[in-house]
Amino acid sequence: MQNWIDAYSAVNLRFLLQGLWVTVEISIISVVFSLIIGSILGIIRYTKIPWLSKIVGVIIDIIRNLPLLLIIFFVYFGLPAFGFKPDTIPAAILAMSVFESMMVAEIIRSGILAVDPGQMEAARAMGMRYPQAMWHVVLPQAYKKMIPALVSQLISLIKDTSLATIIVVPELMQHAQVIYGQNANFIVPMYLALAVLYFIVCYALSIVSKLIDRRLA
Repeated sequence: MQNWIDAYSAVNLRFLLQGLWVTVEISIISVVFSLIIGSILGIIRYTKIPWLSKIVGVIIDIIRNLPLLLIIFFVYFGLPAFGFKPDTIPAAILAMSVFESMMVAEIIRSGILAVDPGQMEAARAMGMRYPQAMWHVVLPQAYKKMIPALVSQLISLIKDTSLATIIVVPELMQHAQVIYGQNANFIVPMYLALAVLYFIVCYALSIVSKLIDRRLA
């Protein structure tokens, strides 16, 4: 019992929460970049621009089928060979943004396909150019349909940040390893704390997703 009390000392809990903040910070920044890049790639793939859409499709399929850990390794250990050496946190954000962008691109493309084609035709008939119709008419409807899938991807991203501990990013998992590295008796308490913290964040996001989905239904 004393080991559990010591493991959950104020200092250790504060240290864990600092790691949780880094996890959330990396996730939020990665999601913002992923939404921007993924939306552009998803639209390009949907519009079937000669050659460009096929090239984008091949890139998306390749990266989506690679392990995220491999991409993290490449960004942190491989890019220096090309003259670019990012720090740990930027490297994690870059790797996750690239990986998640491919996932988001497919979600975006599927969401656009789920919108009635008549919406685009009606917008074009009203005199809108294709980009205007896509931005003002199709995408708003597509994003409503995509919210559950996008939130699910965000939840996966938050859990995947634990992989960044391999390059010593000071996120939640890495902070837990530091704590139980000082005392092996803290391993089980730390894993339980990790499970609780990840569950709280991810479950809260799933509830928000359901509320938004109901509100937009």
